[in-house]
Amino acid sequence: MDAIDEERRLFDRFSARFPAKFKDSRNDYGTEVFLRDASAGGARLIARDRSFINDSLALLVELPDGQGPLNLNGYVVWAKPQDVMWEIGITFHRIELLKLHRLFKFALPVAEE
Repeated sequence: MDAIDEERRLFDRFSARFPAKFKDSRNDYGTEVFLRDASAGGARLIARDRSFINDSLALLVELPDGQGPLNLNGYVVWAKPQDVMWEIGITFHRIELLKLHRLFKFALPVAEE
C-alpha cells in the first residue's frame, strides 16, 4: 500500500492475526484463511483460495474470547498472489464499530513502515 492510500484511510489499521474462514459467491467456505490486519472500514486476509474483485465475502473470525465467531461482511477490492497463498483486501459493507470492538481488544496497532 502506498503513501497516498494511507493518507486516504479514514480509520487506523490494527494488527489482527486470527484464524478465519469466509463464504463467497461460490457458496463455499474457504480453507486456510487468516486475518492479518483490519480497520473499521476493511481488512487484509491471507488465503489459500483465490478471490475475485467485487466478490462478496462473509468473513468468520475466531477470537480467543469464548464467544462464537465474529461475522464481518464485505467485498474484495484487491487480490494478489503471495507464494502459494493469496493476499486479499476487503472493504466492509457497513462500518460496525461494536462488532470490531471485540476484535480490537485482542489486537495491536500496525507498525508504520
